[in-house]
Amino acid sequence: MLPEIVTFWHGPMDALRRTCLRSQLAAGHKVTVYSFDPLPGLPDGIGNAEAEAVLPHAFAEKLRPPEPDGSWRDWTILQFSDFFRMKLMAQRAGVWLDADVLLLKPVEIDPAKPYFAWERSRQLGNSVLYLPPHDPIVRAFEDLMEQEELTPDWLALRHRLTFLMRQLRRRSNRLADIRIAIYGPAALTALARREGRLQHALPKRSYYAVHAEPKLFFEPSDYAQFLNDPAIIGLHISPKGRGKEAPIKGSLYAWAAEKFGS
Repeated sequence: MLPEIVTFWHGPMDALRRTCLRSQLAAGHKVTVYSFDPLPGLPDGIGNAEAEAVLPHAFAEKLRPPEPDGSWRDWTILQFSDFFRMKLMAQRAGVWLDADVLLLKPVEIDPAKPYFAWERSRQLGNSVLYLPPHDPIVRAFEDLMEQEELTPDWLALRHRLTFLMRQLRRRSNRLADIRIAIYGPAALTALARREGRLQHALPKRSYYAVHAEPKLFFEPSDYAQFLNDPAIIGLHISPKGRGKEAPIKGSLYAWAAEKFGS
């Protein structure tokens, strides 16, 4: 059996993400999106589960105070999702895929082993993630979530120094303010290195072939190279603000929208 694919979403969902979710369903997986509110326009066949039961909405206040109207500030959604995916791992919920991962073939895992890939030469990505529930990486995040200040014991020296300077200048006492991805790929990489898990990492091309260059997805190109490459399982898009754009003829996005629907 293929593993269930799980993810988290907060707010309106654009056509790009709906296309990607359909591609995950088309690969043969059960797909569930966790959210705090109903998601209008969620593609047929995609499940919608209650996020509060996994990680309470109030946890976001540890990251930064909400706006006066209660909405989340800045990059709170991104950091909240970094913790949310670890809670899903602890609950054996399935394989995490970001909602902007276009899946080209099924994801196959060994439930006893971690599953992730290199995003850059020295950094793992957490857009595609599976960890056994008792993995030390999961336990490290569970321990961290018990803290009020959310300061990891794996924090790099340069980040510790940055945080110290911000405290001395009275700019912030929250580690979450120093860097958007402080609990994301950098944290996963540091913990995987510390716990001897790096040998499980897939090559960058398996999921991150277009990650750093969204033009390869959104603009006309010879995209057959990605579709015919047996090493590529899926494509993390990283739209960088282009998620609401209409597909351009001759682009990989146009191909995906036609194949999976937009």
